[in-house]
Amino acid sequence: QLSLVESGGGLVRAGDSLTVSCVANGRSFNLYNMAWFRQAPGKEREFQARIFRDGSDPTYADAVMGRFTIYRENAKNTVYLQMNSLRTEDTANYLCSSGSIWTEDEQRYPYWSQGTRVTVSA
Repeated sequence: QLSLVESGGGLVRAGDSLTVSCVANGRSFNLYNMAWFRQAPGKEREFQARIFRDGSDPTYADAVMGRFTIYRENAKNTVYLQMNSLRTEDTANYLCSSGSIWTEDEQRYPYWSQGTRVTVSA
């Protein structure tokens, strides 16, 4: 079982960059695939990016392809989401998740962080 703790959210301007991180407390972090989701006010939770347990095969939602980068450091039990060229529509609560299944389906991820708020102003 993993406990996930995020950090790095905040208020930025459109065009800025921001990196959010997620530290896993528990054993065998390197056995889990990791993903980032976001949930904007009044909207459903959306998949953003995922990465395989060994750091390979990063996959992105179309809306963030080319702007966001997911990567992980297994030695630090940490996964990151680097966000460049931020837009006002990127404003949301960002959550990391972990699971054993390689999927974009949030229902298949058993472990979740509390979320960190990212606000992008015009």
